[in-house]
Amino acid sequence: MLNSKELEALKVIRNYFVHFRKVPSVIKLAESLDISSRTANLLLMELVKKNYLIQKQKKAKYLLKEFLPNNVNDKTVDIPIVGSIACGAQTLAQEISGESLQVSQQLLIPGYKYFMLRARGSSMNETGINDGDYVLIKQQAIAKNGDRVVAIINDEATIKEFHREKDFIILKPKSNVPTHKPIILKSDFMVQGIVVAVIPKF
Repeated sequence: MLNSKELEALKVIRNYFVHFRKVPSVIKLAESLDISSRTANLLLMELVKKNYLIQKQKKAKYLLKEFLPNNVNDKTVDIPIVGSIACGAQTLAQEISGESLQVSQQLLIPGYKYFMLRARGSSMNETGINDGDYVLIKQQAIAKNGDRVVAIINDEATIKEFHREKDFIILKPKSNVPTHKPIILKSDFMVQGIVVAVIPKF
């Protein structure tokens, strides 16, 4: 399991790979995260240990495991941005006509519909979703425990971590801000999709 710093590093690495088709250098990663090169190198080493990266022949070059060379497809796909969504108090996502964002085809599973939302608020910042980030959503109505979902509650939308109990659903915030509280539901609830990837704001 990744800690918050490792999640943030992995998010930056994935985003960099989508745009440049390679893992950022230690210096680039350090600049993006505003940390020292030594700390950036330690984060890369931890991601290797946890099987997210592969180090190339003991050199300071890495491969993102989900994009291994024999599987890499250089194509990108335009995903529509349908609006903003709260990572805090619920707010209805407002459609933004005509806007889209390019993502790697490697992030997409054929046969599913995808859309992009822009996160607002801080209730999911410990999972790497920060205010202003773009969030890639796979449209589906089913979720399993631990999934980060787009939930519709009384015609309002929010991103939270999904947990199903015997008689109710808990939508949990994952935040270092203590004012965010779990939402407990028995009805008037729908899953609209699950989070696939996060693209940091620029």
